[in-house]
Amino acid sequence: MKDITPVFAAIVAFGFTAFSGFLAVPFLHKLKFGQTIREIGPSWHKNKQGTPTMGGLMMMSSVLIALLLCVAYAFIVRGQFYAELHNPKRFAMVLAGVVMAFAMGMVGFADDYIKVVKKRNLGLTAMQKTVLQAVVSGMYLLALAYAGMDETWIPFVGMVPITYGPGLLFWPVAFFFVYGFTNAVNLTDGIDGLAASVTLVVSCVFMLISGFSSLFAVDTFAAAVAGACGGFLIWNFHPAKVFMGDTGSMFLGGAVVAFSFATQRPILLLAAGIVYLIEALSVVLQVASFKLTGKRIFKMSPIHHHFEMCGWSEERIDFVFCITAAVGGAAALLPILLNH
Repeated sequence: MKDITPVFAAIVAFGFTAFSGFLAVPFLHKLKFGQTIREIGPSWHKNKQGTPTMGGLMMMSSVLIALLLCVAYAFIVRGQFYAELHNPKRFAMVLAGVVMAFAMGMVGFADDYIKVVKKRNLGLTAMQKTVLQAVVSGMYLLALAYAGMDETWIPFVGMVPITYGPGLLFWPVAFFFVYGFTNAVNLTDGIDGLAASVTLVVSCVFMLISGFSSLFAVDTFAAAVAGACGGFLIWNFHPAKVFMGDTGSMFLGGAVVAFSFATQRPILLLAAGIVYLIEALSVVLQVASFKLTGKRIFKMSPIHHHFEMCGWSEERIDFVFCITAAVGGAAALLPILLNH
């Protein structure tokens, strides 16, 4: 019988996240943990002033509960997920990714907490956040190396070694990859439902990639995150009743990075995470253009705000960006399917 642990993970995470909103949202309201809207943002975002933030804790706690229950379930049914728990390399790589995602989430939590306590939209300084993210990224890559990650997949080449010769270049590139994508997901969280819906699509893509590759632990982790994103959207879709904050966006950023490295195919995140890349690139281009020419390319960056300024509704942006993520996901899946 096929192991249904990933399905179980998705259902549990969805249920816990959706239900936790009934408790978390009023509690955050009571604590006055409301979001402060930036002055430079779209004027109509002022209506969102005071909406509870730190909702990412709902997703983080639900994913943790789902994974713990899946481990307990595995010891009962003793299926493929159970067997993978006894594969030291695979288990260690996935565990390192889970820990990294939660560590990134806690960096985001520290940022959110400072914003809420000081009642202003600042939080950690750029240097503080950079150092913390860099430490988490570096520790994660050390854990992967210690776990035995010794090769990665390159299109049209296949698996290549990364422990000697030119392959050693993988590690410094991987560092900026982890750091960059975590922040790119953080940039994507700018309107109701966007980061959660796009990450739901990306998580489903990596569920398929890991499923076709018989990587059941990655599949389970991705399913739990997908379920949590679905449950969170009940509370975060426009008009949002709660925001995920940096707590949630940095957790999700760490999670999608973890999926890609645990499959030993991080390069596929360039396609599957195309929306994150576009969001980050729009900020880089906007800043570079303004500094060099004094002119802006977009009405506002990240690019989802540009479309807002063009008159697009938040629902339309969510839909178009999710379709874009699905197209990128299909491109990421193609080489996996061609090998089967």
